[in-house]
Formats: sequence, structure tokens, C-alpha cells
Amino acid sequence: MASWNSNPVKVMYLVLGWSLQTQREMASWNSIPMEVMYQVLGWTACLSWTTASYPQVISNFRRKSVVGLSFDFAVLNLTKHSSYLIYNASLYFSSTIQKQYYEKYGYDEMIPVAANDVVFSAHAVLMTAVILFQILIYERGTQKVSKIAIAIVSAVWLFAAVCFFTALPTHSWFWLISIFNSIQVIMTVIKYIPQAFMNFARKSTDGFNIGNVLLDFCGGVANYAQMAVQSIDQGSWVNFNGNMGKMLLSLVSIFFDIIFMCQRFVLYPRKKSQVSHKLIAEIREPLVKSADRPQSENV
Repeated sequence: MASWNSNPVKVMYLVLGWSLQTQREMASWNSIPMEVMYQVLGWTACLSWTTASYPQVISNFRRKSVVGLSFDFAVLNLTKHSSYLIYNASLYFSSTIQKQYYEKYGYDEMIPVAANDVVFSAHAVLMTAVILFQILIYERGTQKVSKIAIAIVSAVWLFAAVCFFTALPTHSWFWLISIFNSIQVIMTVIKYIPQAFMNFARKSTDGFNIGNVLLDFCGGVANYAQMAVQSIDQGSWVNFNGNMGKMLLSLVSIFFDIIFMCQRFVLYPRKKSQVSHKLIAEIREPLVKSADRPQSENV
């Protein structure tokens, strides 16, 4: 057997081959070019969304600070990605849940979750956990996780627990993971609001890396295009109805990414020197106040 000249190319071959084989086992494609395009778009979305977390992580590491990043955004994001992982992994790997999906939407339809969806959501949970760890160890100024965010997360997981015990007697697992899919859509809408409001209140996007926004935008466009390719090939738009969460995830992400890009490049543009001075001032502000307090008391 001939050997590979490039290990990266070999890995790409194995990944795409595994993905295509898995899709063929679930349903058949009418067009090979459309199938290849589906996989390319899917892994493009996966790569964009997967790498979207790294600019913020690297920025936090270099500055040894998380000032400018909304803690509520990070906390809500963990619940969002965890819910999405539960949905994707369950529907992709469980034959029981796939059967319930076919019974609802028809056996001639394709499962609307691809391998790249599972990879992305699993990686997203990991990277969000890394960012939360950075929040714990790096300089964060006076910011804390709000009580509203804590209440939302607690209510969501309590609701999920109730749904689990509701589905348990009848084994309505597809209904249950559909609840998690709905949760991730709702959390996607909610999670961006604290960061957008924080940028508005500070009249600045300093500390919130624009790189993750640009990559997230690319991922949203590619993800939506992937669903469109599958629907065109199958001649059915059940793909969108069967995975409404994936469609709304793309649209909501694109919407807020446009808002963040407008904030960064139009509303609150900053020069590099201004950014560094402002961040230093925000980081040192609590320390300066605590140092001045004894002097004011003596006066």
C-alpha cells in the first residue's frame, strides 16, 4: 500500500471520508457535488466557529486581564453550548432518537446534524470553560457575574431537569433534545445582549476581541449555506423545520455579529494608543481607589 506524503492531507482525507460515509449511512444524496459542498461548508463553519474562541483567549492571556469582556456573556455562553452539545451528540449518535426523528419527519429525510456540528459544540464547551477559568485567575476590575445571569442559568437547568423527568416514562427522547435545541436558541439570543450593552455603556469595545466576531460571522454564513445545500439536494425544506435551532443559531449569530462589527468599526473606533491607556486605567481603577482611601480618611 502506498504511503501518504503529507500527514495533514491524510487527516483531512480521513475526516471527510468518515463524514461522507456517515451521511450515506443515514440517507442518500442525489448529487455527489452537492454532498461534497455540504461537507466543505459544514467543516468551514466548524473551523470558523471553533477558532472563534481563540482570539479572545489569546487576548486575555497576553493582557493577563479580562476587563472589557462581559462575564454574563461567558456564563450564559456555557449553558448555550452545553445545550447544543446535548442536542447534536444525542441526535447524531443515538439510533433511538434518530428513529423518533424519522417517525416525525419521514424516513426519506436526512438527519439534520452533521459530524462537524458535534465537533464544534464539544470544542465550544471546552473553550468557554477555559474563558471562565481565565475570568477567575486574571485581573477583572470590579466586574462580577450579575444576579440576573445566575438566575437565568439556574432557571434553565431546572426547567431542563423537569423536562427530563417528564420524558423519562415515555422515552420521548427526541422531544427532550428538541427542548435543549430550543434552549440553545434562546440562550444565543440572550447571551449577546450583556456584551452589546457593555460596549454601549463604555462607548468602547476595548477588551472584547473583534477576531472572534469575524470568525463567528463566517461560521454563521457557512452554516446556513450548508443547510440550504442539503435542502436543495433533497428537494425538501424539512431540514430547516427539523433543526430550527441550527437555522436560528446562524441567523441570530449573524445579526449580533453585525451589531458588534458596527460598534467596533463605526460607533466606537479606537486607536491602539488610546486602547492601551484606557484598559490600563480600567484595570488600575479599583487599586487606585483602595490606595487613596486611607488618605481621605486621615483628612
